[in-house]
Amino acid sequence: MNDTSSLSRAERNRLQLRADIIQAAFIEFSERGYHQTAIADIAKRLGIGHGTFYRHFANKRDILEHVIDDVTQKITAALVAENAPTAVNSLAEYRVQCARIGQGLAQIFAENPAMARLVLLEATSIDKEMTQRLMNLLDWGGQLVAAYMAHGVRQGFFRADLDVTSTGHAVVGMILISALRFLTNPSDLSEQKRFAEAIQSVLIDGIAPR
Repeated sequence: MNDTSSLSRAERNRLQLRADIIQAAFIEFSERGYHQTAIADIAKRLGIGHGTFYRHFANKRDILEHVIDDVTQKITAALVAENAPTAVNSLAEYRVQCARIGQGLAQIFAENPAMARLVLLEATSIDKEMTQRLMNLLDWGGQLVAAYMAHGVRQGFFRADLDVTSTGHAVVGMILISALRFLTNPSDLSEQKRFAEAIQSVLIDGIAPR
């Protein structure tokens, strides 16, 4: 969370309005879809003029860039300290870490399903640059998971012959499918729990030494 205590009242109001515009855009994107949402729809929801919108964002795609930055920051924040790639030294510790990370990621998307829907379902249809940015984000995720795998191999609680790079990207694929299933049926918490446990089982039992 940003510390705004040292900012002037005008600056705090500016940041709050910017946040309000983003939230209004989330809602409109969720209800109408990204392509069907006009700047006028976002401005009308907040009771502001077009000029006020354009003082904060160049266009609605600019908001989407902010959304992806925000998602990346939240995921990164969930993967530090006790959840960092090198934080555990045994399979038992890794099992607990996986559960913790899974809960953290689920909470990120549960707190703002509109954000998840926008990033996962609509963003790739906007333009080539946005599609490439999302592909880069997925590639970053795969490399990050590979770092967890590589640490496990070094510590001896994963198989020595494990292809950490391919496994890392495969794990990202499972997480992506899990997120999509959550979007289509967000109220079925028991199904989400079973799916999360299945992924954790693959992550632990499927690659541990035998």
